[in-house]
Amino acid sequence: MARFADRARAGRALAGRLDDLRLQSPVVLGLPRGGVPVAAEVAAGLDVPFDVLVARKVGAPGQEELGIGAVAEGREEPVMTATATALGLGPAEVDALVRRARREVSRRVELYRAGRDLPEMREADVVLVDDGLATGSTAEAALRALRERCPRRLVLAVPVGARQAVALLAEVADEVVCVREPSYLVAVGEWYEDFSQVTDDEVLRLLARQLSGRPPAGQ
Repeated sequence: MARFADRARAGRALAGRLDDLRLQSPVVLGLPRGGVPVAAEVAAGLDVPFDVLVARKVGAPGQEELGIGAVAEGREEPVMTATATALGLGPAEVDALVRRARREVSRRVELYRAGRDLPEMREADVVLVDDGLATGSTAEAALRALRERCPRRLVLAVPVGARQAVALLAEVADEVVCVREPSYLVAVGEWYEDFSQVTDDEVLRLLARQLSGRPPAGQ
C-alpha cells in the first residue's frame, strides 16, 4: 500500500470514499491538531463547513507519548486503557493525569473556537476526522462525546488505521471509513511522506479560511 504525500492529499482521498455514504446534513469535525488539515479537505469535498472537536490523550508520567487513556470536550468520563493498570498507577495519580489533560482540552477549545458553539448535531450525519488511528483511544473518547449529542449517524473517517483499532471503533461509531488498513501499524506517521507537526497557528488559519468561505489552499 502506498503512503500519502501529506495530510491534504489524504483528506482528498478520504472525501472520495465518503461520497458513497450519501450523507444527510453532514457535519464535519476534525480532531486537532493533525486531523484538521484532513478534515478541511473532507469538508471541501463534501461542500460543507467544518469545525473542531477537541480530545486529548492522557499521557503516562514522564512519557507523554505513551497514552493511558483520553478525554474529550463535553464528556466527563475519560476513556482509559489497560496501560494505566500495567504501569501500576493508582487512582489518585490517574486522576491527576486526567485533570491535566482536561486543562489542555479547555485551552484548545478556547483557542480554536473562541466562544463559538459546536454545530448542531441532532439528527445530522456527523463525520469525525483524524489523520490516522494507532490505538484509537483519543478517537473513542471523541466518538463517545459526540454520541451524547444524538447525531442521526456517527461516522469516523481516517486515511489510515491499525486493523485492531478500526475493529474496536466500529463498535463505537455507526461506520468507520478507512482508506488504508495495514495489518501491522507501528506509527501513523510512517504512512505519510510529509507528516510535519501541525501547529495551533495552522489550525487557526484553516478554521479562519473556511469561516471566510475560502476553500483549502490546495483547491
